[in-house]
Amino acid sequence: MTHDLVFTNGRIFARGGTHRADVAVDGDRIAAVGTGLTGRETVDLDGGLLVPGFQDAHVHPIAAGVQVLRCDLTDRRTAGEYLRTVARYAAARPDLQWIVGGGWAMEAFPGGTPTRHALDEIVPDRPVYLPNRDSHGAWVNTRALEVAGIGPHTPDPADGRIEREPDGHPSGTLHEGAADLVGRHVPAATDAELDAGLRAAQERLFSVGVTGWQDAWVGPGLHGHRDLLPVYLRAASSGTLRARVRGALWWERDRGLEQLPELLDRRTAVGRFTARTVKIMQDGVAENFTAAMTAPYRHGHGAGLSFIDPESLKTYVTRLDAEGFQVHVHALGDRAVREALDAIEAARTANGPRGNRHHLAHLQVVHPDDLDRFAALDVTANLQALWACHEPQMDELTIPFLDPVLAARQYPFAALRDAGARLAAGSDWMVSSPDPLAAAHVAVNRTAPDGPAERPFLAHQALTLGEFLTAYTEGSAFVCHRDDETGRIAPGMLADLAVLDRDPFARPAAEIALTRVRRTYVGGEQVFNAG
Repeated sequence: MTHDLVFTNGRIFARGGTHRADVAVDGDRIAAVGTGLTGRETVDLDGGLLVPGFQDAHVHPIAAGVQVLRCDLTDRRTAGEYLRTVARYAAARPDLQWIVGGGWAMEAFPGGTPTRHALDEIVPDRPVYLPNRDSHGAWVNTRALEVAGIGPHTPDPADGRIEREPDGHPSGTLHEGAADLVGRHVPAATDAELDAGLRAAQERLFSVGVTGWQDAWVGPGLHGHRDLLPVYLRAASSGTLRARVRGALWWERDRGLEQLPELLDRRTAVGRFTARTVKIMQDGVAENFTAAMTAPYRHGHGAGLSFIDPESLKTYVTRLDAEGFQVHVHALGDRAVREALDAIEAARTANGPRGNRHHLAHLQVVHPDDLDRFAALDVTANLQALWACHEPQMDELTIPFLDPVLAARQYPFAALRDAGARLAAGSDWMVSSPDPLAAAHVAVNRTAPDGPAERPFLAHQALTLGEFLTAYTEGSAFVCHRDDETGRIAPGMLADLAVLDRDPFARPAAEIALTRVRRTYVGGEQVFNAG
């Protein structure tokens, strides 16, 4: 039999390892896996590896795409580079009312907190608003503070903190909900910008082998964030959305169950897009002391913030579960993880197992007493592996301030695996790189792709390459409710595939990050070719 398309002369990833086989595709499905297959079109793997298309279980692609179109700081590294980029961007656009962009890293500034004065020197007359790379804070100039009416006597919001100068005046860094005090005044992105951002992001994700994802923030929310649901619906209806996407509708943390009818109205499925998940952000991040921990940060920085009262969280998750929503929780500190697990346990007690596939993302610190609860409650551990290494943000802004016991429990991937937790994986792009292979390098080596190999970070928590690639394919397909058709190379599955330029299983682990994607296919259609 002659098939439409055959991949040959390489290996395939299956069952956590690799083996030599051909793969045939007819239409949008895998037709056969074996040897001696023939096709009207043949792709020579040239000794490379064919993998199921990666699926990113926690990503912000539209925001990432729009940022690229604005004052993008993500490829810069120092305070000087950031300021020069902002100055050039502003000078080239004298008619812009606001200078907006973002992507700066906290470690580029003393204490992770840049000042308004540095921005005032280059843009004194227009407001500047620059969220950092993890979107848990923003850098603003004096004019932006004035527009928002923020001064020495402005109180911190309940869900954030204003960095201040000795006299109480805001210094220019706004954490968490405090960033929204300015963000709500920023002109919203236009439909054209959002549509272009999605197209740009989709192409970037295809280039790293990602064929589907869960967008972790679809809806109005903080920092002037526009509702992204219409963006996806336009793309799905027009056919420009070629990836398979599940949208996580945003839970507004300053509201309660009165928003449930709105979420039910927004639940939808169009083409390759579905929105049947609700995202809840339960805490912040460790670098600004807002991740909720069971022990206080050192040097008097408190124990972090629970953005939603834990008892209220139980009520909300129970109702969402009863309505058939999947719940996707940002839980970074071990107290937030426990509060999220408590809420899911309350939902199971009230509703029984409903198969909604709830998952917790980030999991920077997990208390040992809570590890077994993931499997017991059927909660997937959604891992963002790129952060599990020694790098400036970890070494300068996290470890020195975390309780030492908690610091030794960070990113417990192996402990979650050993406890029987189902693992999924994602990038949190635009916070970090969208490249699954860079993340795989860190998950296996516990070192940064460009960092020293002799200093792994908590090496006993490493995963094998097979375990992590399974998480990024089959595991993420499960949390996106697509595991019946994607995530594995087998007859009958959709032909969502990525061709790697080598078999990383046959190379030293220290070389994983050198692996590149040569081609990407969605439903048998080539959507990326590295040339």
